[in-house]
Amino acid sequence: MAESAIVSRHLRALWALPGTELGVVGWPATKRERAFGSWHYWWQAHLIDCAVDAANRMPTPVRRRRIAAIARSHRIRNITGWTNKYYDDMAWLAIALERAERTAGVTEARSGLIALEKPLYEGFNPAVGAVPWRIGSDYYNAPANGPVAIALLRLGRHARAQEMADWLDKTLRDPASGLILDGIHLPSGEIERPVFSYCQGVVLGVETELAMHTGEPRHGERVHRLLTAVEEHMTTRGIVNGGGGGDGGLFNGILARYLAVVALMLPGDDKEQEADRRAAAGIVRASATAAWANRLEVEGEPLFGHDWSQPATLPGGIAGAGRFTAGGSVTSSKVPERDLSVQLSGWMLMEAAYLVTAAGL
Repeated sequence: MAESAIVSRHLRALWALPGTELGVVGWPATKRERAFGSWHYWWQAHLIDCAVDAANRMPTPVRRRRIAAIARSHRIRNITGWTNKYYDDMAWLAIALERAERTAGVTEARSGLIALEKPLYEGFNPAVGAVPWRIGSDYYNAPANGPVAIALLRLGRHARAQEMADWLDKTLRDPASGLILDGIHLPSGEIERPVFSYCQGVVLGVETELAMHTGEPRHGERVHRLLTAVEEHMTTRGIVNGGGGGDGGLFNGILARYLAVVALMLPGDDKEQEADRRAAAGIVRASATAAWANRLEVEGEPLFGHDWSQPATLPGGIAGAGRFTAGGSVTSSKVPERDLSVQLSGWMLMEAAYLVTAAGL
């Protein structure tokens, strides 16, 4: 139902071109949004990722074609091809396309992966041990290095991914809370200290996959420590706290996706690892139960709230659409539930809950 709601409310052909589909970023949509004047590169990457989830859950020709159509439309709408100047954006698209090719057999993803792997690998600054937020920036942050490390790991660049995970743990883990901070300005060394759910999610994801691929104990130990901090500081009664609109609408969904990775992939037979897998699955299940209970039903399909623990609000009209800030991020619509990002998070959460419950967790 979460999938169906996105398909019916948000997907439409790009500029009436045959064989294209892209996500309109608001519902109800402004004229500019319907024409894809606003489209948000990294939101569409997560739309592809969710479409891959659906195709893995229940493979059909329609679902496979949808993945290919969205990927094709992403490249067309981006005008300059597959890449842009933000390493986090490119990493999210690489993650989605790699999964599309590997798990759903979408061969159209190959050209995108070839185009994206080069800047992601070569953007690494060996003097720092990380990639900057965007090309030419002095800001090195978790939102870029987490997904870049995951993308490179899945593309076979294990040593580089491990370097980046080690940098994240050494540089951005807050010793007081155990959580991952946003980023650091270099060479000044000034750390930006906001704590976001998706920073925790990507680090949990890369450390879990490194634990599986390398067998080195430090990665599993970091998962345990960070998962404990997330449970303590970022959940209430097992439900992920808060949430917003705009770019922030995707944050909790990303955390849920990678909590499911922990639940399904964290290696080890000791009691601690078993408890960690069950704890990660428990947060996903509790959050999904709450989000579903607090949804609105609109024409028979769910509309998820931006805060999964609170009843969703129906967006009225098209006033208050999100806009770009000077820094390049997208603000929330007046009613966050209007934003594609918020609804994608709800869909991502439901797919994560499906995976952990199907695994008996």
